[in-house]
Amino acid sequence: MAENESKKVTSGMKELFKLYRFLKPYRWTFALGLFFLLISSGASLMFPKYLGNMVDIANQGRIISEISRIGLILLVIVVVQAIFSYLRTRIFVYVTEKTLASIRQHVYNHLIKLPMSFFSERRVGELNSRISSDISILQHSITETLADLMSQLLIVTGGVTLMMVTSFRLTIFMLAVVPAMALFAFFSGRAIRRYSKKAQSFVAESNTIVEETLQGIQNVKAFTNEFFEIRRYRAKTDEVARAGIKGGKYQAAVSFIILGFFIAMGLVIWRGAILIAKGEMEAGQLFSFVIYSGFIAGNIAGMAGVYTRLQRTIGAAEKLLLLLDEPAEGIDEVQVIDPRNILDGRIEFKQVDFRYPTRLKNLVLQNVSFRIEPGQKIALVGPSGAGKSTLVSLLLRFYEPTTGRIFFDGRGSSSFPISSIRKQMAVVMQDVFLFGGTIRENIAYGKTDAEEQEIIGAAVRANAWDFIKSFPDGLETVVGERGVQLSGGQRQRIAIARAVLKDPKILILDEATSSLDSESERLVQEALEKLMRGRTSVVIAHRLATVRKADTILVLDKGIIVEQGTHNELLSNTNGLYRSLTELQFAR
Repeated sequence: MAENESKKVTSGMKELFKLYRFLKPYRWTFALGLFFLLISSGASLMFPKYLGNMVDIANQGRIISEISRIGLILLVIVVVQAIFSYLRTRIFVYVTEKTLASIRQHVYNHLIKLPMSFFSERRVGELNSRISSDISILQHSITETLADLMSQLLIVTGGVTLMMVTSFRLTIFMLAVVPAMALFAFFSGRAIRRYSKKAQSFVAESNTIVEETLQGIQNVKAFTNEFFEIRRYRAKTDEVARAGIKGGKYQAAVSFIILGFFIAMGLVIWRGAILIAKGEMEAGQLFSFVIYSGFIAGNIAGMAGVYTRLQRTIGAAEKLLLLLDEPAEGIDEVQVIDPRNILDGRIEFKQVDFRYPTRLKNLVLQNVSFRIEPGQKIALVGPSGAGKSTLVSLLLRFYEPTTGRIFFDGRGSSSFPISSIRKQMAVVMQDVFLFGGTIRENIAYGKTDAEEQEIIGAAVRANAWDFIKSFPDGLETVVGERGVQLSGGQRQRIAIARAVLKDPKILILDEATSSLDSESERLVQEALEKLMRGRTSVVIAHRLATVRKADTILVLDKGIIVEQGTHNELLSNTNGLYRSLTELQFAR
């Protein structure tokens, strides 16, 4: 068991040291901090020695000036120790903050470049935890843990060496007594922290139960689950109590640890007193010995805290490195599109099959083939789960086809840089996402370097300018999280203005009018008609009344194109799915 844990720590340390590459730009500054650490730790070791010398000089009846000289040396040691500790702390804080900023930037840069297949398998809270909580754990560990470990090892080894020089026999006696108690304190400290961590975890889970049940109190009462929740909360709080009681056993053992330290120190002093009586040791040397023994015991016991921090740091490092090992998409920053990659808007799917990476058994699209000419409007209709949104995801290259190929202007989609393709597409979704900033920022997201007149022009074309200018702050109006300060129709028109500003070659619409009132629907539909003019448009249609003017309608069912044609052509097929969907919808 101990061997497995040792291997785990060794493996974890290798992972941790991989993160130290972010410290490389500051390595000389960090080395200077370690040098200051050595000086401050060395000064700490000198303090007990000179205190002992002062006691010896006083016992020998030497003149006061000699005692004062030692006192002055002690003062210099204390000042040197304080100055270099201050400088060391300043340097380590600087290096830590710079390194953490580099790690945060690198993790975020990598995260945002990961493919959609990655995000479909992860929860936002989990990813947010990686970039906030896990990196925060590193904050006091990436430099301080290493520094504390070096300082403790230096004080223990330096202290033992100085004690050996003073009295070999008493040092051997001390090493037989004091470290045993320090190691007992070390393992007790680890156990206390382990059970404390368990208790905190259970407390967090019990708090989650309280939060969820109070937020969903209507459901709790509607399903008469009050007593179910009471039992659930009782079970979790009982676990908190059990973990606390187990940890309490080790906390109670602290009194025996203190007793053990007193006994150990008493034995060292007893042995030292015998050596003084035999004339083999000076009183000042024993005084230094006692202080060094305390130093050594305290640092050995303190290693429990360093070990715990190290374990947490290793865990955080492993999670971050797993994230950084995920393969990113081949995306680039595109300011000007290479003329060779400019699209006319012709799209062709050839015998495309697709399975989601997480659901390889389910064939979502099967043998899908169709062609869209530049400037055409194509509609995708079909029951829920037919594969309409998946088809659009393939068009945006969020995923690659399992088999078959997709062509843009006669060229395979994989021959285009991903960023160049997406730069020439715009998406207006049914569930519009607006960022929590201003209207200006949300429209300008379609073209981040747009001038004010371009933004206003896009808002006018999207039928959004009238309501924008009616707000006291105009374009500077804050929309709130996800646009909560705006109505559904206003949010849709902001999203359309964003797409207008992007001026795409290919437009993708997830029909945006199904949940709007009549007036908002009219304004949004007008804006969409303007936006689609002269562009290749792919419309996911939920309300079939909106696709009558489409050049081609593709009817999907269970991942297969079962029909395609114009509105009138599809209605003429009395046994067709499109006709049955139309009759079902208009019969309501």
